[in-house]
Amino acid sequence: MNPKFLLILVMLTFGFSVRAQEGVPVYFDYLADNYYLVYPSMAGIGEGGKIRLTARKQWFDIQNAPNLQTLNAHFRVSDNSGVGGILYNDSNGYHSQTGLKLTYAHHLKLSYDFRTLHQLSFGLSTGVSMSTLDETDFRSVAPDPLISGQRNSVAYFNIDLGVSYNIFEFYAHAAVLNVLGAGRDLYTVQETDNLRRFLFSMGYVFGRKSLRIEPSVLLQVSEFTRERALDLNAKVYKDVGNSTIWGGLSYRRSFNGASFNTGTTAGEQRLQLFTPIAGINFGRMLFSYNYSYQVGDIRFADGGFHQITIGYNIGQNSNRYDCFCPAANY
Repeated sequence: MNPKFLLILVMLTFGFSVRAQEGVPVYFDYLADNYYLVYPSMAGIGEGGKIRLTARKQWFDIQNAPNLQTLNAHFRVSDNSGVGGILYNDSNGYHSQTGLKLTYAHHLKLSYDFRTLHQLSFGLSTGVSMSTLDETDFRSVAPDPLISGQRNSVAYFNIDLGVSYNIFEFYAHAAVLNVLGAGRDLYTVQETDNLRRFLFSMGYVFGRKSLRIEPSVLLQVSEFTRERALDLNAKVYKDVGNSTIWGGLSYRRSFNGASFNTGTTAGEQRLQLFTPIAGINFGRMLFSYNYSYQVGDIRFADGGFHQITIGYNIGQNSNRYDCFCPAANY
């Protein structure tokens, strides 16, 4: 298969272009108690710290299929401050990016009782990303001035801004990612500096101590391409002894469609992903797995997208909030 065509097809099949996903792509790992990966204002949200390692792989039977690895950690360092860091590596066909983000978050406690979670948080992440386009395998019968035949890389700086509001079992978050113009200039064609994405989410935990249900939503919008997608999520928690097992389902749908023509039929298809997720918290450890399956007539492959998360929680043995709030209580 022509490498250029493979790269374009992978990008279109997943539903968001490489430009729209600069930085850490927003998949479904935030549901594994990993909201800091998406919102810088969640750094140090509790009274201790969290470490999360994730690995995602798409289409095991496809060469150069997209894959992502992230390592992040965040901690409360004072009454009102949290810090964090994210390392990531994201590969998609012949395009890849690696990066580092460092975060500071400020938490305003709106309650005098330390056991009551009522908090307004602001976060700022600064980061450097290295984007690479590998053209060493690109071949053309006639010389093509758009193909250098080399491995081209460029680094750029950007920032993310976030705000979170938590009160007991309710939470709401918003973030602007890639606030600055990147000036990446990686491709020979004209590129835009506008890589901004806007994220909004909210949720609530219902139920008793031993059994709880958490519905939530997440909306993401790409400013330049005007792509929009909505996640509808539901999770169920069950306490078993000193552990908690949980599972849920996420449905992602794009508001934007792509027209297609098979030669006999024509139509428009929108991105639709179903993602079941399951996990367990035992002691200070967390393990989760999610599987995303794309539905529709036009798909690159029948296989789905696999992602695992391993986590470790630090501190907060006694200063737990009096609520069923997994993002803040460990």
